[in-house]
Amino acid sequence: MEAFIRKDKSAPSGVPQSWGAINWRRVERNVREMQIRIAKATQEGDWRRVKALQRSLTRSFSAKASAVRRVTENRGRKTAGVDRVLWDEPETRWEAIGQLKRRGYRPLPLRRVYIPKANGKERPLGIPTMLDRAMQALYLLALEPVSEGMSDPNSYGFRINRSTHDAMAQLFVNLSRKVSASWILEADIKGCFDNIDHEWLERNVPMDKAILRKWLKAGVVFQGQFQATDAGTPQGGIISPTLANVALNGLERDLTESLRAKLGVNQVRKLKVNVVRYADDFVITGSTPEVLEHEVKPWVEQFLAVRGLTLSTEKTRIVNIATGFDFLGWNFRKYSGTLLIKPSRKNVNAFYGKVKEIVSRHKTAKQEKLIDLLNPVLRGWALYHQPVAAKLTFTRVEHDVFGALWKWAKRRHSKKSAEWVRKKYFASVGTRNWVFGTAVRQKDGSKGWKDLYSLSSTPIQRHKKVRGDYHPFDPEQELYGETLRQERLLNSMSHRKQWIKLYMSQRGLCAVCQCKMTKETGWHDHHIEQRVHGGSDALGNRVLLHPICHVQVHHHGVTVVKPAPSI
Repeated sequence: MEAFIRKDKSAPSGVPQSWGAINWRRVERNVREMQIRIAKATQEGDWRRVKALQRSLTRSFSAKASAVRRVTENRGRKTAGVDRVLWDEPETRWEAIGQLKRRGYRPLPLRRVYIPKANGKERPLGIPTMLDRAMQALYLLALEPVSEGMSDPNSYGFRINRSTHDAMAQLFVNLSRKVSASWILEADIKGCFDNIDHEWLERNVPMDKAILRKWLKAGVVFQGQFQATDAGTPQGGIISPTLANVALNGLERDLTESLRAKLGVNQVRKLKVNVVRYADDFVITGSTPEVLEHEVKPWVEQFLAVRGLTLSTEKTRIVNIATGFDFLGWNFRKYSGTLLIKPSRKNVNAFYGKVKEIVSRHKTAKQEKLIDLLNPVLRGWALYHQPVAAKLTFTRVEHDVFGALWKWAKRRHSKKSAEWVRKKYFASVGTRNWVFGTAVRQKDGSKGWKDLYSLSSTPIQRHKKVRGDYHPFDPEQELYGETLRQERLLNSMSHRKQWIKLYMSQRGLCAVCQCKMTKETGWHDHHIEQRVHGGSDALGNRVLLHPICHVQVHHHGVTVVKPAPSI
């Protein structure tokens, strides 16, 4: 596969002179090689070398360019901080690379906003400026190889190639057998992100202490008023989830070692104590409620107290698996000895409330527009619950969604008969009846059909859990990580078979920069010969590109050549 980029002939060989001329494949390789060296030094316990390599990485052009690219491609790229500055042009992004310097760096306060939570309360978010976001992304590149080497095997939140589904699958392993633990400590940390002790972080986070201290003490601005920050890592910062992970690392390993030292290896094995954590949410299994109440819970409370954290007395409880518990949007419960994992009632109600809100806010919208608004929500929710026993839930919720859409349609034509409304808004497609859909005119002028995503047609597909010992910066596990990443990305494309074919033909690489395409980078479907110039929708005229590479194609003179078929 080849891609040709128009270069400035007056520029020195190999030295980019603009944002559009950066060789992203080389940037990714340089950063990756340095991160592997940091990870190796961490495994060897050579902390002086770790610090030197981190310093070298954060000063490199490749790491700075990568950091700017990340903050200008993610979903928050159009949300400004207190300075109201956005890096939305190639020229400003190029200039931003030169601004990422340690000397003289002073972060601005975060812009405080509040977003609603499922329980009706509000969650505070701190929005850094673009410069501060890029600096956090830069230092995160140096911190991640270290934090991954220090992480617990069953910690799954905000880590590479790990997800909520991995946490769910691990709990299935811990609870599904007849001889599995029957009791669960369902723990909740009170305001984790807002209360982590700053002094503990400065002493224990393996990164530049001066930079970390500046971020922690930057403060926030809300309604024009400055508020100092004496504790916590504000939610909204790129590096905040990793800092929280570092703070909670050891919850699993240290607990196991402490119990073994106190009770012995054989006794601990009989107690069936297992920890599964996703960010600041975690559950701990045990063979009896006594071991959880008198041995595990006091240890956890002491572990958290050192970090300035406490358990929520209202939300922390010990339950039997026959009663069940909720975790990450699922309900885990044994029925007559069989473990079933289903979407939790709270999660279902919140989802249906979101659907009804979309429908009610678009009473006068065209049917095609309403379908465009609902389909991503329906598909995303269904794919999240696809690995669990959700078939009955999908059918029930689809019936409720139909009811909301029927009311929407009847309201628009209150004087028409029910049969007239049915014919206008609903149709039969294959074996499916009462399909909410409409005929549409496609971009090439031909007629097409658009209908609502079918929840009940979503196939149940079991999730393949990541290995507990997986280290994304270990060269020996490179093949395993690549295979896992591609399998999961293909699953996320499962509703678009053509994307899968393109992705496989390109070996998961962008057709322009030859770098990996992931969920984090995203992808665009590009027509080599534009449709306005007569190009077709055939696969031979299409390639998958990174969003930023797509911009280069259309605005910076980049030509894409379709790869030759693999032999």
